[in-house]
Parts: sequence; C-alpha cells; structure tokens
Amino acid sequence: MNNILITVIGPTAIGKTSLAIKLAKHYKTEIISADSRQFYRELNIGTAKPSNEELSSVKHHLINNISIKDEYNISQFELDARKKIDNLFKTKDYVIMVGGSGLYIDTVLYGIDEIPNTDFSVREKLNLEFENNGLKNLLPQLKKLDPKTHKKIDLNNHRRVIRALEVCMSTEKPYSDFIKDSEKKSNYNNIIIGLNSDRSKLHSLINDRVDVMIEKGLFNEVKDLFKFKNLNALNTIGYKEIFEYLEKNTSLDEAIEKIKTNSRRYAKRQITWYKSNKEVNWFRDDYDIKNILSMINSFSPTQQSI
Repeated sequence: MNNILITVIGPTAIGKTSLAIKLAKHYKTEIISADSRQFYRELNIGTAKPSNEELSSVKHHLINNISIKDEYNISQFELDARKKIDNLFKTKDYVIMVGGSGLYIDTVLYGIDEIPNTDFSVREKLNLEFENNGLKNLLPQLKKLDPKTHKKIDLNNHRRVIRALEVCMSTEKPYSDFIKDSEKKSNYNNIIIGLNSDRSKLHSLINDRVDVMIEKGLFNEVKDLFKFKNLNALNTIGYKEIFEYLEKNTSLDEAIEKIKTNSRRYAKRQITWYKSNKEVNWFRDDYDIKNILSMINSFSPTQQSI
C-alpha cells in the first residue's frame, strides 16, 4: 500500500488533538506536531499542549523538542518533520500530522520557496508601523512595490503583508520574483482534514479554553518566564498579555479578556489561511468519526512521494 500522510488542521480550540489521537490509534501509527508553539518545553498551559495522558496514549514527535532559548526556524522544522515522517513510513502505512500553524503545515506538505535573508531592521520598522496604524499605510506600499503579490495574498493577513514588504524593501525586488509560480504539489500521498464550527460556537470554545488555562495556572507559568519575556518564543498569545499585566500596564481581568480577543482573531486568520487550500476535506467539530474514516479509506492516492 502507498504511504499516506493524514493532516489535521483547524482553528485553535476546535479539537484537532482529540481527532489526531483517534486517527493514530485507529491506524496504529504516530503523530507529528506542526504547532510552532508546542515545540518549546517551557511553554505548556498557554500553548494547550496535549495532556500527559494524551501524550502517553500515542507517541508524539516535535513536542517539547527545544527550549525557548534555542534558535529554531521553519526551515529546520521542515527538515526535522520530513525526517520523522520518512522514518515512520518505513514501518507505517499512515502517519498523522496535526497543528494550527498553517505555514508550518504547508512547509511539510509543499516545501518552501527560497526567500533571501532580509534586513531585520526593516521588519522592525514594518511591525511598528502596523502596531501604530494597522495595514492602511502598508497595503498601498505593497501595491506599489509588488502589484502581483498584492493581488494574490490575503490582504487581511498582516504577517504575509509585512513579510512581502520586508523582502521587497530588503532586496529591491518584488516578493513575487522569489515565489514558485506553479500549483502546490504535495511531497506525500496526502489527505487533509479540516475541522471547523459556526462562529459563535468557536468563540465559546476559545473563551472556555482560556478560562481553563487560567484555572490550570497560566498566570504562574507566565510569571516564572517573565525574565525571558523579550525572547521571540514568548511574543505569543497567552504570554504577552500577562506580561503586560506584570508590567502594570493593564489589569488582570483586562489581560485575560485580551487573550480571548487575540485568540479569536488568530482563529479567524487560521481559517482564512486554510480556506485558500482546495485540498482540505472539511468536517464540523461534532463530526462522526465513521464518516472521516470512510473518507480516508476511500482515498485513492495519485501523487507519489518524492
């Protein structure tokens, strides 16, 4: 049988971990994590890592594999993930990959374009502009410097806008010059399963998850990491908001509400990213596992691994 990589995606709090574990148990295989925040062994509650019980029920890879002090980028992740997947395929027919980081998922499935090194000061300047004024001044810049990219990318995704501008301004060439102009082509026999829900229910799931994180001790986890607050790994939802509270820039209630608001916005960006991929097989969060298994078992791979 051809090896098949089953990838589970969806917005934060939708239940990706639970489905991935069910699939891994059914197909007697292991899980690759593609969540860019769960790599860090010091970040636990705020990244909604699988519980110890979940981690022991099915073997997971690329969780707790580095420290917040380590340098780790998407290219290294791509190499690590593909090496793990290729090794698992020596003995498994199926491998499960799960995560909420769309760019990291795409990197494994389709590879990444060779983007040149950029000037970090340019990125800082662009990020500051976004923080102060949003996208209103950045979008006209992108349209002027790279109209092709301006037409193609999600203009509500500030990270993609800033990344494109960063390359344009650092290289004095359009970002689109560095992007492969071909259709996405998977490196594996590939099934992508997306979970989603209606907006109100998703917001409720996110708010409930944040409340559970607070109950589990998120405040103390962040407080213990305060001395590392300037590390890039900690510039993330659930941590930066409590750092603001610890610096007396906001109240604790306001910090918690900011975590919920920023998590909902992040979920919206995740959905926008995933919806652009026509290969995704979508299911509601109240799925019947039999329907998902039936879809997988009827899959007839046409793309050979390379």
